[in-house]
Amino acid sequence: MNILILGSGGREHSLAWAVLQNPKCDRLIVAPGNAGIEQIADCASLDVDNPSAVCDFAVENSIDFVIVGPEAPLAAGVVDMLRNAGILAFGPTAAAAQLEASKTFTKEVCDAAGAPTAAWARFTEAGPAKDYIRQNGAPIVVKADGLAAGKGVVVAMTEDEALAAIDHMFDGAFGAAGAEVVIEEFMGGEEASFFVLCDGQTCLPIGTAQDHKRAYDGDEGPNTGGMGAYSPAPVLTDAIADRAMAEIIEPTMAEMTRRGTPYTGVLYAGLMIEDGQPRLVEYNARFGDPECQVLMMRLGGQALDLMLACADARLADAQVQWADDHAMTVVMAAKGYPGSYRKGSVINGLNDMPETSSQMVFHAGTTEKDGKITATGGRVLNVTARGKSLQEARDQAYAMAAQIDWPEGFYRQDIGWRSL
Repeated sequence: MNILILGSGGREHSLAWAVLQNPKCDRLIVAPGNAGIEQIADCASLDVDNPSAVCDFAVENSIDFVIVGPEAPLAAGVVDMLRNAGILAFGPTAAAAQLEASKTFTKEVCDAAGAPTAAWARFTEAGPAKDYIRQNGAPIVVKADGLAAGKGVVVAMTEDEALAAIDHMFDGAFGAAGAEVVIEEFMGGEEASFFVLCDGQTCLPIGTAQDHKRAYDGDEGPNTGGMGAYSPAPVLTDAIADRAMAEIIEPTMAEMTRRGTPYTGVLYAGLMIEDGQPRLVEYNARFGDPECQVLMMRLGGQALDLMLACADARLADAQVQWADDHAMTVVMAAKGYPGSYRKGSVINGLNDMPETSSQMVFHAGTTEKDGKITATGGRVLNVTARGKSLQEARDQAYAMAAQIDWPEGFYRQDIGWRSL
């Protein structure tokens, strides 16, 4: 079958890598892709946030199945248009994607479903928001209501930090995404990511992971899109996962169906776990990045079968075959990220990196220029490895990272520290 993946990051590189291991894939196109993806698949210049352009491209190229990587095309309604054209697509409709696109929508759904989450309030003006912060004190969490590329959340440990976040958002730092803010109770505990496939009727857990959001070692510094991840997440035990399914995921899905917007695709639940009780931090309507990289490393070619079963409403008959292994990815980012950083620096040593079922460097913000790989984004490479233990996966990933010659980049040295 002919498959199209939308996106250009490390998530999409890992999805492409997994899809190509499945014999069902005859041709793979990734739009727009990156320098690493170009080495394994066809790449196409395409505005993935334009549903009409995506649909026309899919028809012209006889695409049988479309996998949507990032959240923006989902919110724009690309899945709706593809389905209307009779093209099988993996991801939720625009209405269902509001679970990620609007923090307020998610909170209202959770309240209606009785799903445990943080206490919250919504504001459209800075003054009342600041009054609420002063009344409740810190620590407290300030979130842009809309999509902000994973950067619209401030976990403020002081009132001054929270008040500054309000000014930052209402002054237009995130554009329309910050025109409304949601302020939440700070939840203690340990955070983990839970991934579930949903086809509108059946929910199938497909894995757990833990991400490292802070830029620097020891979970210090500003929040980022993610500096590394590992799978599975030890804190998310089978008992806690079962509880999360029964108390959070399934009630949410039932409420979405009740509203006439059944959810299909992958549902990524960020959970805060304390004393065995999971509470919802947020939902995402797509695979996490960099969590997708460690999930794909462990799932391999069966990932395509699972996504097809999800898109075709056949999850009731699907099973996940997990090996007893672990995976870790270490993000190499441009110095200065998540603030300002320089683009165009050359990365050497990638040609000597292994490309196996247990060791891969997934590209994120890269391009090829004059035969050289250059950095074009903030998060640039995802150095990923599998092992029989988390320590083995960690050792391999860091050994690979040390061989990459990129003075303009940096990476955390402590990914996996909570478990190790």
